This record gives sequence, structure tokens and C-alpha cells, in this order.
Amino acid sequence: MTTLVDELSQKALELPPEERVRLAEQLLATVHEIDAGVEAAWDQEIERRLAEINDGTAKLIPAEEVFAEVRRILK
Repeated sequence: MTTLVDELSQKALELPPEERVRLAEQLLATVHEIDAGVEAAWDQEIERRLAEINDGTAKLIPAEEVFAEVRRILK
């Protein structure tokens, strides 16, 4: 006997990818209450980082270097 969750999961997997993402976002929104202060702090941090990238003060590291360092650390 399948549970309601199993049935809903199976139906959800039949949806197109875009609809599955939308459903997942809606479900997560009901579980994880977003603290407005935390959200605002992240928005400010994103703006600060973008400003540093745009004005040239950010130290950007190529992805290849980052992944090479991660591989080195994980060995």
C-alpha cells in the first residue's frame, strides 16, 4: 500500500522540470520561514560583492584554480 506522500511524489515526478521546481519552491516556502533580517543582510552582502567586482577591488580567482585547490585539499 502506498502512502499519500508516495502518490504525490510520483505525480510530481511526472511534471515538467519547470513545474517541479515551482512546486519544490512552494513546498520549501511553507517549511523554512525566512527571517526578513537575514534576507536583508544577504541582499546587502550581494550588493557589496557585486560593487567590488564592478569597481575592480574584488580578488577574483579562476574556477580552474579553485577546483584544483579543492582537489588538492581533498586528497
